[in-house]
Amino acid sequence: MRQWSSGQVIRNVVRSQMALAACLALVSTTVMAQGATRIAPLDTTAINALRRMGSYLRGLAAFTVEGQTLQDEMLPNGQYASVAGTLSYIVRPPDRLRAEIRTDRKQRQLFYDGKTLTIYAPRMQYYASAPAPATILATMDSARKRYEVDFPLADLFLWGTPRDGIKDLTAASYVGPAYVDGVDTDQYIFREPGADWQLWIQRGNTPFPRRIVITTTSNSAKPRYLVTMHWNTTPILGDAVFAFSPPKGAQRIVLASTGGAVSASGTK
Repeated sequence: MRQWSSGQVIRNVVRSQMALAACLALVSTTVMAQGATRIAPLDTTAINALRRMGSYLRGLAAFTVEGQTLQDEMLPNGQYASVAGTLSYIVRPPDRLRAEIRTDRKQRQLFYDGKTLTIYAPRMQYYASAPAPATILATMDSARKRYEVDFPLADLFLWGTPRDGIKDLTAASYVGPAYVDGVDTDQYIFREPGADWQLWIQRGNTPFPRRIVITTTSNSAKPRYLVTMHWNTTPILGDAVFAFSPPKGAQRIVLASTGGAVSASGTK
């Protein structure tokens, strides 16, 4: 075995540390350079992925999507509590939709049969109906403007249209590969006035949005909304699925312009 003097040992350690520092500096410089590329204001990779996903969604003849949600809600003392829930859509474009929103705070069902929009609150057993336009998107617009009823994750119906919101983006970046419930996805981050959002898009020929996280930056507390989605593109959907039949004991009320007792964002 070769013998080393204490001076030689010290010099070798110093040289090793210097070499390691140089390697780390090189790696750091490389990572910084990659990072500078990734955080470009509008990365075309991210924009193209968003457009491809939207085009795919608009080409679906029918679909169902089930989501697990988690939302920050402000308490009277100013703190936020995370409220879990579920969201489901049953859709047959261009003029059939059924949705259900269920959390610890509220439960709502929405039915659109091509002519009428009905909102039902099962816990209160109230429902209200109103004439609706001829398409899903027009009905969503009318519900928001006339009755202050917002459909959750309405972007699912805007992506792939001229109203996809891409022109409003101030930043878009690719983060990297990720798994969502065992599915291979790519993660992207986007920024627009008032909101930062993250999107996980399934890889391959079926670019479903699998998870989305929205952070409201216009609020100083920056509350977040998260939903993880599961898709089915081969449902059998007859017209009866979208028709509302009042359950026994349900009471009909007027759908007020302010949203009223059965708005989609109520508390029961």
